Amino acid sequence: MTSSREHLSRERAQYLAIVALSIGVVGLTAILQSSDPLLFPRFIGRTHPLIAVPLVSALGVVLLSLLLSRGWFAIYKREQRRWLWRSSALGALFAPVTIALDLKVVFPADMNVLFPKSLLFYPAIGFVVEVVFHVLPLSILLFALTRISAISHQRATMIGSAIVSLLEPIYQTMSMAASSHYPVWAVVFLPLYITVFNLFQFLMFRRYDFIAMYAARLGYYLVWHVVWGEMRLQVLF
Repeated sequence: MTSSREHLSRERAQYLAIVALSIGVVGLTAILQSSDPLLFPRFIGRTHPLIAVPLVSALGVVLLSLLLSRGWFAIYKREQRRWLWRSSALGALFAPVTIALDLKVVFPADMNVLFPKSLLFYPAIGFVVEVVFHVLPLSILLFALTRISAISHQRATMIGSAIVSLLEPIYQTMSMAASSHYPVWAVVFLPLYITVFNLFQFLMFRRYDFIAMYAARLGYYLVWHVVWGEMRLQVLF
């Protein structure tokens, strides 16, 4: 009990960071839902966003807290906060290749949420993506690997990161393969490229913290979805 209290006291800032972030994400969702009830169903299906997003956010808080308590990953290291901007900038550097692909194959005109709603939507959906595609499956894998074998934490995280990095690309492959619009090379290339981006994100997670991983996605989304999302309607359509 004493060690748990000491841990909570020592890592209080990290727990507060993820709780504050999750509350902020739910707040952004509530604002968007009140202004445009048809916005979220395009991306999350029929589940009401004010049910889905709070549940995913709460799950993220619980799982990241467990990972932190085990000493496997950090949530937010204030002493390394300069890496938030660097991670975001590096994440943004992945966007030009995706933009070039869009110029070649032309993705759907309605694929993005447009400005100014995009400034609220992508930070919210980005957090949901991180929990669903990264934190949840990685947590399951790590707990499974460490229970069924004597594998070291470092090796387990490397194996887990490599496997989980494939989930989002697989989802993208299924989405693109369902359409006859895209050439085979694009269906192959984009998932591979997203895999590289996911591996970069996990590098930020392992080396720094969850917020750095999330910042990388925000940097990518800022260029790809927010800036280019607005420009592409004038350039391509």
